[in-house]
Amino acid sequence: MTLSRRQVLKYGTFATAGATMFGSHTLLAPRSHAATTLTGVTYLPDSYKALTYGSNRFVEMLKEQGGDALTVDFYDSGQLLKVDEQLPALRSRSIDFMFHTFSYVTRSIPILGVTGLPGVVGELYRHPERLRQGSPLMTLINDVLAEDNLYMLTSGGGILEPEYLWSTDESPIRRLEEVRGKKVRIVGFEATQAFEPYNVGATRIPSSETYMALQRGTVDAGIFNISTVIGRSLQEQLKVCYKLPITGFSVAPFMLRDTWDSLDDDVRAVLQNAADWYDANFIEHCNNDIYPNEYWPQVEQAGVEIVEPSEEDLETFNNGVQDVWDQWKEEVGEEVGSRAIALALGEE
Repeated sequence: MTLSRRQVLKYGTFATAGATMFGSHTLLAPRSHAATTLTGVTYLPDSYKALTYGSNRFVEMLKEQGGDALTVDFYDSGQLLKVDEQLPALRSRSIDFMFHTFSYVTRSIPILGVTGLPGVVGELYRHPERLRQGSPLMTLINDVLAEDNLYMLTSGGGILEPEYLWSTDESPIRRLEEVRGKKVRIVGFEATQAFEPYNVGATRIPSSETYMALQRGTVDAGIFNISTVIGRSLQEQLKVCYKLPITGFSVAPFMLRDTWDSLDDDVRAVLQNAADWYDANFIEHCNNDIYPNEYWPQVEQAGVEIVEPSEEDLETFNNGVQDVWDQWKEEVGEEVGSRAIALALGEE
């Protein structure tokens, strides 16, 4: 039986199929003796101009600088793998690297949850240097990832502007209390926990289905980064943006740790150079250029009302997140969790 790449990735037992059919190396990247070939993926479509800015240039740099040492096969827009298929494919060595949004994988990679903890995200957003290459927090995260044979080449130099609470004209939310009982699209586990005291009907709807969910009233609101709003034209269905900083994330390149360690020096140098560029430019460009100069003007032109939270709401929300922190620390370990939060808050 001959399996297509898609069939092997989606239906096969990755490691077994790979070892049986293609040997011990990656399924999708036949190697020549002259060069290392790396297969990479992202599920993000080009409509996410900000979020794909970094990955597109990263891959371009690999191709431009790879020379005879490195060739790259890259599949974007979920052409090869859907969002929930990427991490299993990486772990089974069916692909060599992936760009992934943190909020989708904090259940599988809990340490990444520190970037989305309510009450922490605002500080990380204001201080991107705390997540840059070589920072104590990045070092700690990669030490923990190494225990699971994972490696994050760079966070992108921080986190993206926080995710806020966006609501429809039929169910506007302008105060924290008004979220009670609402049906809310939430992806991140940490944000879901933060809103449990408000009795919301949290649902994890893929971004591709969110427009129709808002239009049909399946959900009243959603917790979105502005990239999701513009990338899916959600401003056409949304009427209020309540700018309470709830959670946050980045989009980062990941490899297996032993794959990174086993690369030739020349190949690793090309990847590191691309990662250095990504670290210096991705978050900075999104937060300080695309968002304020392109995305927020589009939101305002669409007639979305932008509401700043009161000091009382900020204090109430942040005071209620200790349980979220405690649950997260149970998952990653008390010592690691406490240190990660302290580093994110600039207390260590």
